[in-house]
Amino acid sequence: MEVIAWLGVSHGLFAAILMMAKRERSVSDQILTAWLCLLAFEFLSCAIDIRIFETPLLSSSFLLFNPAFYLYVKSLTDESFKLKYIQLLHLLPFIAFKITAYILQEPYSLKFFFDPDATIWFRYSFSAASIISWISYNTVSAIIVFRHRKKLRNEFSTLEYDTKLGWLLFVVVFYNLFCGIAVIIGINAVLFNIKIPITNIYIYSVMLLLVYILGFYRLMQKRVLIKDDDAEQIKYRRSVLTKNQKTVIKNKLLEHFKNERPYLDPELNMSMLSDYLKIPKYQLTEVLNVDIGKNFFRFVNEYRVEEVKKQLIEKKDIYSIEAIGYECGFSSKSSFFTVFKNITGYTPAGYVDVLKKNSDK
Repeated sequence: MEVIAWLGVSHGLFAAILMMAKRERSVSDQILTAWLCLLAFEFLSCAIDIRIFETPLLSSSFLLFNPAFYLYVKSLTDESFKLKYIQLLHLLPFIAFKITAYILQEPYSLKFFFDPDATIWFRYSFSAASIISWISYNTVSAIIVFRHRKKLRNEFSTLEYDTKLGWLLFVVVFYNLFCGIAVIIGINAVLFNIKIPITNIYIYSVMLLLVYILGFYRLMQKRVLIKDDDAEQIKYRRSVLTKNQKTVIKNKLLEHFKNERPYLDPELNMSMLSDYLKIPKYQLTEVLNVDIGKNFFRFVNEYRVEEVKKQLIEKKDIYSIEAIGYECGFSSKSSFFTVFKNITGYTPAGYVDVLKKNSDK
């Protein structure tokens, strides 16, 4: 256990130093740097506890990780997000329970966690606060990530932008699985009076793994923000567009895609389309999602796939499948294959095989 603690200290500080060494640090970089330092401190206190008390004292990684992850997600997805001193209040529960644990010298173990003694009130309060923190912060964080990914698909036409936040979803799922297992262990300990001496090893091992994940992925992560001055107007139920206006916008959009074929540009996004058509983004988004029934990503890539299918018939003997994908507006081989199969049910090569079979009949 002590080895895990010292590894957490060294790797947490090392990852934080790497973040501080970046030339241009965003708000999210600053939050992650502070977060990694706090995690390193948590591991350090664990190592010191083992030396002094021969066991870690009760300390909740939930109360530290949950608010930090929430603020980090906000900083990555909200263009107007700024650091404020009042946000330090999110750490008050963690600090309060940390100090109280030292005053009471409460060990971090489920072995005697639910035994009726003088400090059981503290352990119950600790458990309730940890579960409430987990449910509230992680629910909000997950909603923010999912909503932002949905907005990305109404803004960009390539998978690359969507997958930039894919690792955050992985962290959300991984961390909530970790929390869920911890809660299940605790519930089983209460219901069946199981003495579990390894819980702190499980908790700190997963925390160490999370330090690696955060440090590794953040070096590649960029903020994917959507500048949308009309965000409040994107509420379709309060639409100010008449039926005739929607029809005009829809026809103008379809005509533009038919005649100008903007989908052949792999960098096409909603801002570019809005500027060209002289139509506000929120109106285009509403017409796409409500009247046409597709988000921007799906709408554009269906055109690209149809163009690929056409060129696979006309040029399959001249160009490679990958070259045709690039020519039709896909920005990478992986996004081409993924989108094509998602829309048609076939890989591009599989579709070519179908064409050959049909031509042989």
